[in-house]
Amino acid sequence: MAQKKVKGAFGIVSSVAAATSAVNTLKTARADKDKLALVNALGSILVAITGVLIAIRVLRDGK
Repeated sequence: MAQKKVKGAFGIVSSVAAATSAVNTLKTARADKDKLALVNALGSILVAITGVLIAIRVLRDGK
């Protein structure tokens, strides 16, 4: 059970770090008016949100 909690906590930390990076990329892309980087940043944000949700499920359900 403790291993599942560590896995879930690591998932949350990783997802938060990814989201932070994606937000910084989003800011840069908007400033540069780079549409491709903007789409990439938005996709990265969605991936980070999904990662947080999966990590929360692991912590809650232990799956």
